[in-house]
Amino acid sequence: MSSEALHVAREKLSKKTLEMHYAITSLMEEFEAVDWYRQRADDTEDKELKKILLHNAREELEHASMVLEWMRRNDPELDSQLKEYLFTKESITEREEEADK
Repeated sequence: MSSEALHVAREKLSKKTLEMHYAITSLMEEFEAVDWYRQRADDTEDKELKKILLHNAREELEHASMVLEWMRRNDPELDSQLKEYLFTKESITEREEEADK
């Protein structure tokens, strides 16, 4: 379950840290919604409702992608990690082992 809770007093956090927290929390919520819609779509016997629920899940994936792109653009380390692992074909763990060398 996603959380809006901060672990440090708000006044001690930079604006950048707070904005990234908002993005991370939003990303978690979007993926949580995708999961809920997919589960409900699997469970329903009504074909039209299933179509609607899967449509809604795709919308949430769009939202998650938009937030993730904002995060990538605003966090150089995340940008580097995503460039290393996304859209690759080889084994993820083998790629990680190579990156560690």
